[in-house]
Amino acid sequence: MGNLPSILTPDIGLLFWMFLAFVVVFIVLARFGFPVIINMVEDRKRYIDESLRKAHEASERLENIRKEGETILQEAREKQSLIMKETAETRDAILEKAQEQAHEESTRLLTDAKKQIEVEKQNAIRDIRVQVAELSVQIAEKVLREKLSSDEQQMRMINRLLDEVSEAQSKD
Repeated sequence: MGNLPSILTPDIGLLFWMFLAFVVVFIVLARFGFPVIINMVEDRKRYIDESLRKAHEASERLENIRKEGETILQEAREKQSLIMKETAETRDAILEKAQEQAHEESTRLLTDAKKQIEVEKQNAIRDIRVQVAELSVQIAEKVLREKLSSDEQQMRMINRLLDEVSEAQSKD
């Protein structure tokens, strides 16, 4: 091994000083550097753990909010359905009431029209009877005038009527 360059084959003194420098650097690092590095790593770990915990809580809150939102939406749908049902029932009730009122009004109008027709019919019949009676009296008057134009005919008529009246009384 004699022909290797001196950089590749260090002597004992150099190794001793290198070892001593390494130990000093190691002690300084162990005393001052490693605790700072370990604290920084621990702080970073705590920060990451806290961030994960907060993220998990936020995720849970978001899930709860989503569930509450779905619950509220479902309740809103149920209320909407109930309102629509009540609206339909109210509409049906109003329509039914309107139909009943229309039926009652048409029945009332029909009854009033029938009464008015009956009254007018009775008035017409009364008028016709009066006119017929007047015509009958006028016709009878004219017939009697013709038949009773002489005194002799008048006397015969009076006697005949008296006979009829007396026969009617004797039958009773």
